[in-house]
Amino acid sequence: MSGAPYLHRARSVPVIMLWVLAALLPGIVVHAGFFGPGILMQLVVSSLAALVAESAVLALRGQRLAPALSDGSALVTAFLLALCLPPLSPWWLTALGSVFAIVVAKHLYGGLGQNPFNPAMAAYAMLIVAFPALMSQWPLAGEGHQVAGFGESWRLVFGGERALDGITGATPLDALRTGMRGLPGAAPPQISTVMAGSGLGVIAGVGWEWVAAAYALGGLLLVALRVISWHVPTTFLVVLALISALFWMVDPASHAPPWFHVVAGGSMLGAFFVATDPVSGASTPRGKCLFAAGIAVLTYLIRVFGAFPDGIAFATLIMNLCVPIIDRTTQPPIFGHKQGPARRGLRQGDR
Repeated sequence: MSGAPYLHRARSVPVIMLWVLAALLPGIVVHAGFFGPGILMQLVVSSLAALVAESAVLALRGQRLAPALSDGSALVTAFLLALCLPPLSPWWLTALGSVFAIVVAKHLYGGLGQNPFNPAMAAYAMLIVAFPALMSQWPLAGEGHQVAGFGESWRLVFGGERALDGITGATPLDALRTGMRGLPGAAPPQISTVMAGSGLGVIAGVGWEWVAAAYALGGLLLVALRVISWHVPTTFLVVLALISALFWMVDPASHAPPWFHVVAGGSMLGAFFVATDPVSGASTPRGKCLFAAGIAVLTYLIRVFGAFPDGIAFATLIMNLCVPIIDRTTQPPIFGHKQGPARRGLRQGDR
């Protein structure tokens, strides 16, 4: 159990998980509308694999199946992972990620409430390192781009030859990163030219800004219902905007504007649904702000200088490692004391 403050609510874990799943629905609907029904198939595959893996591990551990399967935690993990994967990924890739999230990232550490790492992000990181080519096949949207229908999506997800050149491409972040590299020996390209040439527009690409807005809408619902607090999403988005604005103002020809980074990739999904995980994240108000700020800074650095186009998963996992020290050093003072437990312990140790 983490340190104080503790939450005293009548809401149970299943109710909270149900609200999280409901808040994801706007983003899922918009995603399917712009990029085809493949995302719905990924959600089904991921959910089934997660529930089967959960049942198998619980049976091996000699625990009751009904309470754990009905709390909704496995479904939330499955949904978050599926929403991070390309919608036309082969079914076995999604199933492998879900099994890894449940078996390795969750139950290997003791199950619900004991995992130090976000299971969905751990599975995503494993998949992108092991299968980088499959993880880069994202659908295209907008005029002139063919969106796979139900039949084509079914064939690509569940079998058949994967001829994807006409319907898939890179995400806005990946397209921008690749375009900014330019040709060997050539002058560095202007970022405005790359964005215009890649069809990214002035925000983050056709369809992606609406998906981000839908996730933000669902996230604000969770904040309004007090399922999550405002500290993590607000700090994450503000810090991400500030650091990207700083680099953009220093060299606007080589760095994307702040609104691009706030909207592109998994920024909104990460801010409201990933970084707010109550198990693997910080528990104190100040700790949540530090935790979210660290994720934002690392995300930007990985996006711009790292080897992967979007760094939210890796940034979250790195900051998960820092949660114990963050919680310890940000504990508020106990009533009647002027200093928090960490500072009092240091002073007593000095004596």
